[in-house]
Amino acid sequence: MAPAVRTRVAIVGAGPAGLFLSHLLHRDGIESIVLDNRSRQDIEKTIRAGILEHGTVDLLVETGASERVLVDGRRHDGIELQFQGAGHRIDFERLVGRSVHLYPQHEVLKDLLARRLEDGGDIRFEHEALEVLDADTDTPRVIARDVSAGGSGEQVEIVADFVIGADGSRSVTRTAVVGSMTGGYYREYPFAWFGILCEAPPSSEELIYANSEQGFALISQRSPTVQRMYLQCEPEQDPAEWSDAQIWDSLQSRVAGRTLHEGPIFQRDVLRFRSFVAHRLQKGRVFLMGDAAHTVPPTGAKGMNLAINDVRILHEGLAAFFATGSTAGVDAYEERALHRIWRAQHFSWWMTNMLHLTPDASDFDRRRQIGELESVVSSDAGSTYLAEAYTGWPYED
Repeated sequence: MAPAVRTRVAIVGAGPAGLFLSHLLHRDGIESIVLDNRSRQDIEKTIRAGILEHGTVDLLVETGASERVLVDGRRHDGIELQFQGAGHRIDFERLVGRSVHLYPQHEVLKDLLARRLEDGGDIRFEHEALEVLDADTDTPRVIARDVSAGGSGEQVEIVADFVIGADGSRSVTRTAVVGSMTGGYYREYPFAWFGILCEAPPSSEELIYANSEQGFALISQRSPTVQRMYLQCEPEQDPAEWSDAQIWDSLQSRVAGRTLHEGPIFQRDVLRFRSFVAHRLQKGRVFLMGDAAHTVPPTGAKGMNLAINDVRILHEGLAAFFATGSTAGVDAYEERALHRIWRAQHFSWWMTNMLHLTPDASDFDRRRQIGELESVVSSDAGSTYLAEAYTGWPYED
């Protein structure tokens, strides 16, 4: 093993949470090292959807993390809920005075990586974290291995004042906090999303969430020439099994009264639905953020936004510690973060169950579901709850 490297904050994972925290710490003059087992190219090619809440956009812009989000991101002031052959617009601007931005996660990653590297950030690509040790001491450690092509494969030890696990749903850091990689509150759903990327103009100016007798569909966008769409499927669905024609027929059948713009499908995948919250988010001086701490179904568009809120809270605590020596802020991280996490879990669960068909649904269940959708779209109170949660609750603290 090479000699140990010393830093103030060691961050495992160069996703949105890890990179944004490193950026904020740099602004405060606090050094950090970010580790990730992927190359920069692999990170930037990780294609994921991205609906950014109003507050997330403000944070990215105000801190200098991204200016492009306002240029290339597409502001959406509402969504359409469709059921029983009719569309109903939820007007965010009118109801809550806020909006969201459609800006894919890989574009956020490009912005954050460019900013950190321009600022001289220490990002160690192709370094796999093997374990996190000594969480209950003042000097927790990360043991990692160089896995770069042609690399020596030697192990690296990083000693820090704090270790932050932002290493995704298969987090190595989670073991140091909760005792295992799987320790948490967990729910798996009996359906998945069949997602496609296609070459076509947009079929709608705003997202369409469609509840139909054939199952759920989401009509989204990616750019003026590339679109992202999803349809409900079985969790074990083989994405290569359906032809392009079958996919388009299924999408068209679920979105009544609207003709979708079809085009060549160049990417397809199946996204399984899971909800998870780790039993603990912190132990000693080791913390979990983002998907390492929690995952949500994509229906409510909460994943990356929760990660950014984790960063916001933990950064405040770390900045206060390095400025004054007080641990009050970092000690309060778990309680503060969980408040929003569980609200987002409920909203994501609610949206998911309101819009999808379950395999064991009875006629009563189906009629109750339609009644729920009608209650939402026919009432300003119901629509306001959806709009407030979708665009992001104001930061209470």
